[in-house]
Amino acid sequence: MSAGPSLRDSDLRHLWHPYTHIAAYEAAPHRLIERAEGVYLHTASGDKLLDGISSWWAVALGHGHPRLVEAIRTQAGVLQHSILGNMSHAPAIELAERLASIAPPGLTRCYFASDGASATEAALKIAIQYWYNLGVRGKNKFIAIEDGYHGDTLGVVGVGYVPYFHAPFEGAVRRAYTAASPHCACCQFDTDWEVHCAKKAFESMEALAREHRDDLAAVIVEPLCQGAAGMRIYPAEYLRRLRALCDELGLLLIADEIAVGFGRTGSLFACGLAGISPDLFCLGKALTGGYLPMSAVLAAETIYDAFRSDEAHDRTFYDGHTYCGNPITSALALATLDVFEEERVVERCAPSMATIRAGFGELAKHPAVHYAKCLGMIGMCAIAEEAGGAAFARRAANAAYDLGLFIRPLGEVLYLWPPLTTTAGELDAMLDRFHSAIAAAAP
Repeated sequence: MSAGPSLRDSDLRHLWHPYTHIAAYEAAPHRLIERAEGVYLHTASGDKLLDGISSWWAVALGHGHPRLVEAIRTQAGVLQHSILGNMSHAPAIELAERLASIAPPGLTRCYFASDGASATEAALKIAIQYWYNLGVRGKNKFIAIEDGYHGDTLGVVGVGYVPYFHAPFEGAVRRAYTAASPHCACCQFDTDWEVHCAKKAFESMEALAREHRDDLAAVIVEPLCQGAAGMRIYPAEYLRRLRALCDELGLLLIADEIAVGFGRTGSLFACGLAGISPDLFCLGKALTGGYLPMSAVLAAETIYDAFRSDEAHDRTFYDGHTYCGNPITSALALATLDVFEEERVVERCAPSMATIRAGFGELAKHPAVHYAKCLGMIGMCAIAEEAGGAAFARRAANAAYDLGLFIRPLGEVLYLWPPLTTTAGELDAMLDRFHSAIAAAAP
């Protein structure tokens, strides 16, 4: 089928797009991606776009990386699929060992899932069943952070309920206790935020944890950046306080690094920047370079041991996905980890991180910008309500597309989340077009 009107017609007749306003999509020009290479997306109409969001935060090493493509080809010719239920295969074994070796200390067991939501769902179930297996009843609730997001399955929506997304399902989900977000818009580039904001924001979390400690299975957070909430960046001190509180009260801590893991925050993992280890650790997206769906939950040995059955008790974790630990995705993930290590991807990002910080520092001065913040290879700015908020952000994103930069707003927030392999010249071009798009969106 050609990339002409017939393909657009088929799209509008048959394809259901995620997170897409149907009427707006039907009225807009057809944006059809034909191929991608490096940090560029090429459209069927001949446009060449800089991928400013790593194709939904996943393509950390750029598009078409030859080592990743070859890993898929090679493994596909050997073993395409094999279940992990009471069986095993070498790629999954090697990947589990490799992830345990680079994860925060103490996380020795690896449970594979299919995507981010299925990993966080598994982590929630592991936490609940852990207490059940120990003979402790009633510990089956969670504390989450306000406006946190952990996926869209019904169980996960309970710990990441976003009214704008999930209002139709409110009656079908079991809502978590919700602590105040540790994010502070007022700090901008203030050097004192690490202590002051963390301490103030933590009061809500501490009060909930102490009040409900007897029925809590775990606390779940997105470390250092609440992505879907609008790139809400918060201080590492908050995580250190949370780890200490969970230790004091005997609570499990789940860290969801599906989005920020693998170098995005300036460290291989955000928990590493805070110097903490969670009890359950969720990974995904960049785990495979963003090329194929795969996720994982890493657990402490004490948690794994609680799932050992005996003659009187079946403690098996009855959860699984058809493609969990798939040989092709496992081989791809191994190749991805090789590239991160051998090409020193995270270490080589330091100049780019400084460039992003300088660029968004300038954006913070724009009259339409309420505030701006940066963390590693993330730069964000929130458009002031009086400047038009979300409507302004949409105009800016459309202007960016016309200028050759693909970004996607989150309400009133505009952000850059470029591939970690973006060159200095490519990053300068992204920032220049980002600035120009904001200028073009101004009334």
